[in-house]
Amino acid sequence: MFNPDPSSKSVNPKLPRDVIMMIEKNNLVMAIKTLAADEGISMDDAKNRIDAYETQLKVKQQQKLNTIASKQGIPNHAISFDREQGAEDETGQLIKNRVKTTKQSRGFKSLQNGVDSQLNDLGYKKPLMPYWLKRLLVIAIIMAGLFWILWRVFG
Repeated sequence: MFNPDPSSKSVNPKLPRDVIMMIEKNNLVMAIKTLAADEGISMDDAKNRIDAYETQLKVKQQQKLNTIASKQGIPNHAISFDREQGAEDETGQLIKNRVKTTKQSRGFKSLQNGVDSQLNDLGYKKPLMPYWLKRLLVIAIIMAGLFWILWRVFG
């Protein structure tokens, strides 16, 4: 029943459900540790199995995208997960160019646009006057009133 030789241990190619969930959530370190602890294998073996699973998952997703793209008439090299676009030079070799994001999609402006679109989806109407401006207006009115009262009393 107990086999002390680790090299003769059969390796289960299917990953446990909790490890798969960790991989899908990009929690790879915990997935490796959990797989190594559950199956009693080394961290390197667990990492290799998880890498193989990720590669297999990406291949399946790429195949699905390619079938959808072929049905819609989009060339296969136009769609890829690594966000690289390929072009061939005169020798027929594939030249890869990274797709660059625009500056508009970065930073605070994109965050503000995202929040605005979410609020619009929820049906939120922006007030005409911001809350902080209302506060400053109330403070200014109170100060003007106090100044007028003090002017009339002591002036």
